[in-house]
Amino acid sequence: MVQRFIELGEGYSDLYELLEIIRSNKHRIISFLDLSTVHNNKKVTTAGVIMSPTDPGNFQAIYICREGIIDPSEKDTQRYRLFRDAAEESGKPVYQFAVKSSSVFHEPILYYQYLTGILRLNHILPPLI
Repeated sequence: MVQRFIELGEGYSDLYELLEIIRSNKHRIISFLDLSTVHNNKKVTTAGVIMSPTDPGNFQAIYICREGIIDPSEKDTQRYRLFRDAAEESGKPVYQFAVKSSSVFHEPILYYQYLTGILRLNHILPPLI
């Protein structure tokens, strides 16, 4: 199986694309991600959704909007409410983690390997077999 993070952007208008992916692929959603961090001295959240693997192809996409939504503990924004509402409507779990900022990693691929490790250790992503 191939598991890959697909970054739609940094949570501004691209969040609406994530919401459209959620609406049009309800049957493939496994769970949602709410990853809190401090980026550029601001508390922010990465919104994400984990999809079931494709058949055929066995490709598992993890769509995210990286560090672009103000953390809801700081301010309840319309964008975060839309994401939360989509998660509630789906009835799928929302996994919340406090993670390191992507800015502490030299390259984005290292950040995604770090997130993959967290998700696998918590049995949210299956191991590669």
